[in-house]
Amino acid sequence: MFNPTVDPSIPNSQIASSTNFKVPHRSTTSILKRMIDILGSVFGLLIVGILFVPIAIAIRLDSPGPIFYSQERHGLLGKSFRMYKFRSMVDGADALKSQVENEADGLIFKNRQDPRVTRIGHFLRKTSLDELPQFWNVLRGEMSLVGTRPPTSDEVARYADHHWQRLNVKPGLTGEWQVNGRSNVKDFEDIVQMDLRYQAIWSPVYDLVLIVKTIYVILLRRGAF
Repeated sequence: MFNPTVDPSIPNSQIASSTNFKVPHRSTTSILKRMIDILGSVFGLLIVGILFVPIAIAIRLDSPGPIFYSQERHGLLGKSFRMYKFRSMVDGADALKSQVENEADGLIFKNRQDPRVTRIGHFLRKTSLDELPQFWNVLRGEMSLVGTRPPTSDEVARYADHHWQRLNVKPGLTGEWQVNGRSNVKDFEDIVQMDLRYQAIWSPVYDLVLIVKTIYVILLRRGAF
């Protein structure tokens, strides 16, 4: 099992007591956190504007279909929203999901050699460029720069109570899962524990630490496939 590196001195009992079922976390009312999100998303969207044309051309030349991929995800307290990415899979990939083996454990889906991923899609995922359109979700307030991994509807449909606790914060572009192994984390319960630890030790400064760590991980292309 994957062991998160975030302050292992915090016992699980403290984590459980610091997060309740469907109770908004204190970070959701933090003005400073929202200011960081707005500034970060504006900067991120400027990058999207610069890179959009070459990425769009590469996607369209590589495989037929739309430039963007959108999917219903669930955020704060389970509220649904539409999340956007640059398309990294073949068009209609969701309908082919049942034909691909799940290499992860629990309520997540991962396959290192997923045949639905296009050639340019592999590059976009390795560099995390496919995630850039989510800055729009951050600007809209549906996501945060730092938070939990936003689950899909089929995941949420199978949640136990303690799983819902991870949605007491907004979903994030990055988070503990991003800097602690990302695609190498293959057990959903490990992701849940990381998310709850994040809630237990959260502060605006810690968000900034995770953002810096994320940039480092992306530059080294660690844990992506």
